[in-house]
Amino acid sequence: MLSKNISLAPNAASARELRDLISVGPATVRDLNSLGVHSVSQLARRNPEALYKNLCRKLGRRVDPCCLDVFSAAVAQARNPRLPAERCAWWYWSRVRKEKARAA
Repeated sequence: MLSKNISLAPNAASARELRDLISVGPATVRDLNSLGVHSVSQLARRNPEALYKNLCRKLGRRVDPCCLDVFSAAVAQARNPRLPAERCAWWYWSRVRKEKARAA
């Protein structure tokens, strides 16, 4: 008999869905899907800035930069399933983005 705490998945990250990531809601899943990202493993190989630029280009307008923050949070989680909770929230990445802009 197996304990409920034992994962049968070969890689815990592969069992996660995009919608399981913190800060990722239905609209973000739709945006990611429109950019060819359908799984957490695909997302882990993408660059959040490139995703954001591609979404802006696809929509023909500048998307709210908070979308970039959500993409950054999602990619970070996709790459590291044990990411500290603080870094899973989009507003952490918003602060990072704003600090970079001030330093530039």
